[in-house]
Amino acid sequence: MATASGVEGGDLLDRLRAQGVVRLGIAGEIPFGYIDRDGELTGEAPELAKAVFKRLGVDRVQPVPTEFGSLIPGLASQQFDVVAAGMYINEDRCRQVVFADPDYQMLDSFIVRKGNPLGLRDYRDVVAKKARFATGTGYAEIQYAVDAGYAESDILIVPDQVAGLNAVEAGRVDVFAGTALTTREVVKKSAKAEVTEAFAPLVDGKPHVDGGGFAFRPTETNLRDAFNVELRKLKKSGELLRILRPFGFTENEMTDLTAKELCGG
Repeated sequence: MATASGVEGGDLLDRLRAQGVVRLGIAGEIPFGYIDRDGELTGEAPELAKAVFKRLGVDRVQPVPTEFGSLIPGLASQQFDVVAAGMYINEDRCRQVVFADPDYQMLDSFIVRKGNPLGLRDYRDVVAKKARFATGTGYAEIQYAVDAGYAESDILIVPDQVAGLNAVEAGRVDVFAGTALTTREVVKKSAKAEVTEAFAPLVDGKPHVDGGGFAFRPTETNLRDAFNVELRKLKKSGELLRILRPFGFTENEMTDLTAKELCGG
């Protein structure tokens, strides 16, 4: 089992090259990192990991499935070598791990009835129009709505975007909020609902863009830095978008944000 290195910045990359395999912590979440129906590891983060680690001289990736909430503890206890789960980069997590630069950015969108009868474009519209509002369990969108002035007790919490679509189609709510990617994908087969233009929610009065990336133990900055070098090459060549496109990502999700910016400085 790998142990924390005494070397400045860690020597995990050397050990991974020697072993020929890197263990990826995933959370079984489509489209970020999951095992498909054929029992194969896939998702935007594992497919990106395969490309980056091959370039770093590590030919194989091995999935280690866990609950999303166990990813950072599992990384700390060395159950796997890196978190490959599309994890949002935020200040709290940045105190526990070191992140590569984000491989995608994410805006919000609403699922609304066809024609968007209430003209809902952002959370301020939801408040102003007194719209019946839903979002998912544990979603960041709960706080975005509350920050805009929506009463948390009035929010309908549903399990996921499919349940949110159902609630809009059935007329139980006027709007469901989620990430631009998940809302865009789920409405594709709907005859009754549509998705609004993606937008950045306001946090402390400023537009806020989320970004997700790979997480490493704080001792392993050498591996994180090497990962970033290859990630930048993939962004510049357009290969990153080609890798992520099968999972619903578009040009709108590509980003030049840095982990430092998302970590708050």
